[in-house]
Amino acid sequence: MVSKINTVAFQGIDVVDVDVQVQIAGGLPSFTIVGLPDKAVAESRERVRAALSAIGLALPPERITVNLAPADLPKEGSHFDLPIALGLLAAMRVLPADEMAGYVALGELGLDGALTPVAGVLPTAIHASGRELGLICPRAQGGEAAWARRSRSWRRAIYSPSSTT
Repeated sequence: MVSKINTVAFQGIDVVDVDVQVQIAGGLPSFTIVGLPDKAVAESRERVRAALSAIGLALPPERITVNLAPADLPKEGSHFDLPIALGLLAAMRVLPADEMAGYVALGELGLDGALTPVAGVLPTAIHASGRELGLICPRAQGGEAAWARRSRSWRRAIYSPSSTT
């Protein structure tokens, strides 16, 4: 099974869609991340493993491949931890994969399973709102994410063609 989680990468001030595709297949146990990850993204493997262990889950003893698509776009930062973990949980059938399609996720995982704040939540929230997707992010940044949705509603009311203001 292949699961897919929506996340983003940042190119300057631009927010670019990234698909986190996770496949669990037979074979020798391994955990590989492909798709032009930088060092922080490659280290996600260990943070995800430790975080899942902290909540009482173990990775299956199979071949795990995480693809960050598009492959030619550089991926930088620890905010890929949460979408990778969610993709693994969906591939393991712990989370419903079809429901995850309605969200964009970003966040860094602590070794204890806690979500820690990351840069880029506000532009990601605006981007997700524009695509009519929800956002999964660290609780500490929930106010920032909620502001983006209010801001979009306010802009729509002000600049709507049918608006008289």
